[in-house]
Amino acid sequence: VQLVESGGGSVQAGGSLRLSCTASRYPISWYYMAWFRQAPGKEREGVAGLDNGGGLAYYADSVRGRFTISRDNAKNTVYLQMDSLKPEDTAMYYCAAGPRASPAPQSYNYWGQGTQVTVS
Repeated sequence: VQLVESGGGSVQAGGSLRLSCTASRYPISWYYMAWFRQAPGKEREGVAGLDNGGGLAYYADSVRGRFTISRDNAKNTVYLQMDSLKPEDTAMYYCAAGPRASPAPQSYNYWGQGTQVTVS
């Protein structure tokens, strides 16, 4: 599966962004989907994940209550709605697809190229 993220940008603290991850070649319904982020000098961090039925979501403690992950299998797209953004949310955000639920990056086989989010 090939993944392409979009929707990143620059926003002021307290603002919102919605990231999209559109898949091609294979349906996302085959995969557990997740969003990760990586800030300069830091390890890649699992942000949110969702199973192929749309349930069993997980959220990192740092984003719980502010971010919402969802999927539209008909559009072959996964979303990350980010509200109440903080400067510490600044990072490159990546979409990933894999065979099982896990916040660990090594559990995922397929990655997008990333989309930059900057909060000031």
